[in-house]
Amino acid sequence: MALNLVNQVGEWNPQLFREIKGRLKPRNILIAVTLSLLGQMLVLMNFASQLPVAHNVLRASPNFLHRYCTGPQQNYSPPTCELDGLGSVVINWSLWWQDVFIWMSLLGSAVLLIAGTYMLISDLSKEEQRGTLNFLRLTPQSSQSILTGKMLGVPILLYLMGFLALPLHLAAGLLGEISPGMILGVYAVVGAACLFFYSVALLFGLTGTWLGGFQAWLGAGVVLIYMWTMTAMAGYSGYYIGHYPSDWLMLFSPSAWMTYLSGTNSLVRYLGNPSDGITVLTVWGLPVGVNAWSMLGVMLLNYGIWTYWAWVGLKRCFHNPKATLFGKQQSYWLIACFQVVILGFALDPKVAGWRSYPKGLFENFQMLLVFNLLLFLCLIAALSPHRQAMQDWARYRHQQHQGRKRGVIADLVWGEKSPALVAIALNVAIASAILLPWILLWPESEYKLPAIFALLVNMSLILVYAAVAQLMLLMKSPKRASWAAATVGLFLVVPPLLFTFMLKTGEVDAELWLFSAFPWIGVEKSSAMAVFLAVIGQSLTMGLLSVQLTRQLRKAGESSTKALLSGRLPVAID
Repeated sequence: MALNLVNQVGEWNPQLFREIKGRLKPRNILIAVTLSLLGQMLVLMNFASQLPVAHNVLRASPNFLHRYCTGPQQNYSPPTCELDGLGSVVINWSLWWQDVFIWMSLLGSAVLLIAGTYMLISDLSKEEQRGTLNFLRLTPQSSQSILTGKMLGVPILLYLMGFLALPLHLAAGLLGEISPGMILGVYAVVGAACLFFYSVALLFGLTGTWLGGFQAWLGAGVVLIYMWTMTAMAGYSGYYIGHYPSDWLMLFSPSAWMTYLSGTNSLVRYLGNPSDGITVLTVWGLPVGVNAWSMLGVMLLNYGIWTYWAWVGLKRCFHNPKATLFGKQQSYWLIACFQVVILGFALDPKVAGWRSYPKGLFENFQMLLVFNLLLFLCLIAALSPHRQAMQDWARYRHQQHQGRKRGVIADLVWGEKSPALVAIALNVAIASAILLPWILLWPESEYKLPAIFALLVNMSLILVYAAVAQLMLLMKSPKRASWAAATVGLFLVVPPLLFTFMLKTGEVDAELWLFSAFPWIGVEKSSAMAVFLAVIGQSLTMGLLSVQLTRQLRKAGESSTKALLSGRLPVAID
């Protein structure tokens, strides 16, 4: 029976069979079983140690208060403890089991996401070092089959640990009077989260090989910090959730939905002033947070959208690691999708009534620009081809697309190997076209014009960063990607640090912030003429960089024969 099952797995997905065969060894299985049972025992022992003891109740009676007691309760304090006829403390076992269920869910999802991310990135890094990753690329299997096998097979021991914890987890949920539908909702959220995080981990594992052994630790560390932060925010979500664009980040954390499992909020034991929690969350004006099932639907939809985009990148770069992460046409849809999603969380400021607090909209807009800056920096790295691809494009472009020859502009807009500057400009235009109508619909206030100015300056700065990065990627140095990242990083970090230091030692003109990555800091106090001059200066800078890029491309695209006849040495191909 087991042999037939293994054979069926091998026929369905050879890569999954390879991973299972290499990892399900007796020693590894024994360790996984031991860790799972030990973890369950520690959770039960921890919660058992928190139960009130009759001796303490008698000594402090009648004012002994405890979370798991069942006596009278005043305001938001824990209930009073009472003894039964046998002298034992009356325990609220339903709440106790509810807490066990919730914390098992939190710990289990954290282990799956953090450890699974580390294992997947580390596995791809080892495959790359051994040279077996190139062998997998040459097999007749599709990239989807291979990567699915990795996703299911590499964390197989984690799945085994979770399967062994399933009986206790289900029992805790049912004894805690949590409905079967809510329990299934937990599994749906955790499963969707694993699919998303594992997809991103595979993408990072394929594109970040230059980080070496640090790559897996970096990926797992980022997930750890995110999970810890979001779980803390979920407990005190009423203090953080308030119609901000950053609310979108909560949709990637399973802990956000687990707050619906208990009306007593098991994530935070004692709150002096309990809040509405995540129930205040709205998306495009719709109160999705008021109901657990609407929140579940929005979270699953969010996971699905960004898992899809992660797989778009995976399919492109697995068989051709030299290709850009996204095609230009795909990037236009990606930018539009992101703007539509993130704008849905920025419509209303924190206070009641967006018309009563116009600056709330401007603050949300500032946060939107931060998200856009990060997205465009990633997009610049994902779209910009390296020297060899651009050299091939410049040299052989006229030989391509025979029978349907297209112009240079069309090639810059749609071509795979052409420079990314025009595509970045189009993406900037798409983002601006979506954000600008929202700004124009604001109530009349003194913040509408500064917002338009900030959008204009921010988008022109992004084009300067894109031109710098593309020019650096045309260098002959084998470390050109590192040089490009370092140069753009200096442009991002140095001006704000310099202006902050100058602000501590004296006055700083607000207009100077227009030349930093955070122009909205100074745009409120800057005149229209100052903004206009800043945009003109940035446009001239981008124009000069574009001219230099064109010159370098023309020189790189010359054939060796033409270079020799003109008296110059041919440009070396690295």
